[in-house]
Amino acid sequence: MGEGVWAISYWELGLRIVLAVIAGGVVGLEREWSNRAAGFRTHILVCAGATSIMLLSIYGFTQFANEINVRMDPARLAAQVISGIGFLGAGAIMRNGFTISGLTTAASLWVVAAIGLSLGAGFYFVSLLTTCVVLFCLFLLNRWEKRFFSLKRKRKLEMKVTCMAGQVKEVVRLIEETSVVVVDIAVDKKEAVSSAHEQPSAVQVKFVLKISNDEMLISLADHLAVHPDVISFRQVVSSAY
Repeated sequence: MGEGVWAISYWELGLRIVLAVIAGGVVGLEREWSNRAAGFRTHILVCAGATSIMLLSIYGFTQFANEINVRMDPARLAAQVISGIGFLGAGAIMRNGFTISGLTTAASLWVVAAIGLSLGAGFYFVSLLTTCVVLFCLFLLNRWEKRFFSLKRKRKLEMKVTCMAGQVKEVVRLIEETSVVVVDIAVDKKEAVSSAHEQPSAVQVKFVLKISNDEMLISLADHLAVHPDVISFRQVVSSAY
């Protein structure tokens, strides 16, 4: 019985590696479909690698199991995987202005590492259940989240206004009249242009706004479209998922 605990067949080793490839692959497919930096192959490699390390940690030192002064600790390498996988997650997280993207991808990498460790340890039910939960979160909860919460997130609006004293303040007042909350303002004077025929120069203003629903966005667009000092405006679409 003592030797059986530290023994595993080649068939069982192969099965666990194959299951790791499948589990990591199905999670990676969703990330690949969403056009994320860490996609199909990355998730397979993380999951299969974690499984291999778990198998090594449990069964790679069986020749020392009967030594008197040797204590077997199957968790010693697995603990390093959990902390070491952070470098991949950090590489998947990117910041672009007010938007941070890649957090979900970093989390999925960390989870597939845990799935790989579970498969390596032979916890098939836990591995299957965790994979199903991850897929449920990435596929179904993603749609639900976009439907019910995305409209309340911050949006970035870029516009060009005439470069005259008090015009930015006037635009802010116009925005707040539509019940839109102005979170941040940035004025880019490098974008200022002056054209011929005595037209006033323009300056680019970047707003970060908090808009609760599409009706508020449409109302804001109507107000800006008829304002004489707003030359152009557009919403910058970005995703933090």
